[in-house]
Amino acid sequence: MKDVARTGTAKFQDRQLTADGQPRAHVALTHPETLWFNTGTLCNVTCVHCYIDSSPTNDALVYLTESEVVSYLDQLEERRWPVREIGFTGGEPFMNPDIIAMARAALERGYEVLILTNAMRPMMRPKMLQGLVALQRDHGGRLTLRVSLDHYSAERHDEERGQGSFAETLKGMHWLRDAGIRMTVAGRTLWGEEEDSMRAGFAALYTAHGFAIDAHHPGQTVLFPEMDEAADVPEITTACWGILSKSPDEVMCASSRMVVRRKGAAGPVVLSCTLLPYDPQFEMGETLAEAEGEVWLNHPHCARFCVLGGANCSA
Repeated sequence: MKDVARTGTAKFQDRQLTADGQPRAHVALTHPETLWFNTGTLCNVTCVHCYIDSSPTNDALVYLTESEVVSYLDQLEERRWPVREIGFTGGEPFMNPDIIAMARAALERGYEVLILTNAMRPMMRPKMLQGLVALQRDHGGRLTLRVSLDHYSAERHDEERGQGSFAETLKGMHWLRDAGIRMTVAGRTLWGEEEDSMRAGFAALYTAHGFAIDAHHPGQTVLFPEMDEAADVPEITTACWGILSKSPDEVMCASSRMVVRRKGAAGPVVLSCTLLPYDPQFEMGETLAEAEGEVWLNHPHCARFCVLGGANCSA
């Protein structure tokens, strides 16, 4: 198994037991708040560190359609999940031709909608801009675009996403600002910079460009911890909740699920986590009813990103 080869241990091999035989921590879906849709793994850029390996050629997760999204919105009502937010991620969601229709379907049912985007050329196509203007006009109070801006400096952002990416993303952010569309930002911590310094840098950037984003609010400027499957991280046992003074309800899989469609599959499936799209043990079934089961934290990302890193992809 790959984790044995990378870490030299037998960690993360047994779904319910840790390497030393302790009961592995598991999380119940106690308060579903967000249903994510992965619109497809195709992206207009190839980042150096992309947890989902999105690129202009990776179509391992293919485009979802409006009708598929609507079917899961129907299931939300049938199952009476108290979801408040529908999230769209990728890849780059604005490469999916149905993104505006999918967002509208969710907004028309009263959900808040969060779209994760790099705000580059796919979003800036006339059809998408027209669609965003219409969504803002009809449902603007519940629409948010979270822009991937890895660092407040062009040098470091472009180091991750390619020369000129920073300037192109800022152009998209200027358009969103002028259109009155709510923006937040997702940054990265891979450079090891202190959080206070990063937030100060983002604050200066927002002020310089007139962006109404709070650099010090963790939901408006999200600084994601890095994920490295090769890193030697501790396994989370049931005893860890007390040791860490943390509740399973705080972990992302207690409040969210993600729908994907794999290339060649007959239809979409539901995953327990937005961060583990390719690991079959986190695939829960085709329906939301099947996705109501518990999730065992049997992956390094569970420990590093969610439990110890304290991160959450939701707004």
